[in-house]
Amino acid sequence: KWAQKREEPEKRIRRNNLVMSSIGKVRSISVWIFIIPFISVNTCLLIVTNFHQILEPGIPINPTFPYFDGGVSISRTVRDFPLYLIFKPAMFITSYLLILYWLNTKNIINHFHKNYINERKIVFFGIASAVLLTLHSIFLGIKFDNDLYKLFRRVVMLSFIIFELIAQAYLIKFFYETRHKINDHININYLKIKRILITFLIIISIITLPFLPFDNFKFLKHAIEWNVFLGVITFYLLTFLMWKKNTTL
Repeated sequence: KWAQKREEPEKRIRRNNLVMSSIGKVRSISVWIFIIPFISVNTCLLIVTNFHQILEPGIPINPTFPYFDGGVSISRTVRDFPLYLIFKPAMFITSYLLILYWLNTKNIINHFHKNYINERKIVFFGIASAVLLTLHSIFLGIKFDNDLYKLFRRVVMLSFIIFELIAQAYLIKFFYETRHKINDHININYLKIKRILITFLIIISIITLPFLPFDNFKFLKHAIEWNVFLGVITFYLLTFLMWKKNTTL
């Protein structure tokens, strides 16, 4: 009994050290999940709009700010040589960081709510989104004139967005259910902003979904695509801002 009583505080210290390490990793990983895609995609956009003469024909020549005018899709921006040499490595790194993010998030969930009912859903959809992003990056730039192949690429990209939104929505739900336990470790204002952001992204995605098969709304769909992309990675920037630095349990 004496040995057991002595062991319990040691286990508690180890668990506390693990969760604090996981929180620190989540903070550092999440900011890179924002920075790497943001810089890589917008670098490709700047090259497309300013140095189009070095690219293959078909890339838009006129300057565009697709977040507003939808002048070009993300796929069209990054899929040609040499742009995919920037985009693909960035996405592979981002996919790896996403897996680390969700695994460390699992440790945090287990610490604050043991056997949380939605833990498996959060981890599954989070890691699956990273795998789908990797698949999308692998097939990007491979030209194969087949309708089934084109449909496959679209489904992979759409599934990535859906899985990301599901994982993030469940994670927000967890934070609100356990906020009395984590209140000292987070900035509640950023959590509220994250909830507003994810709600907005889900609503926009649901509204847009029926229009995806039609070409009549091409520019609108492109603009929404760029802004959803920005919203998804901004979620991770808000994660970095939400967790307080150097808190103790």
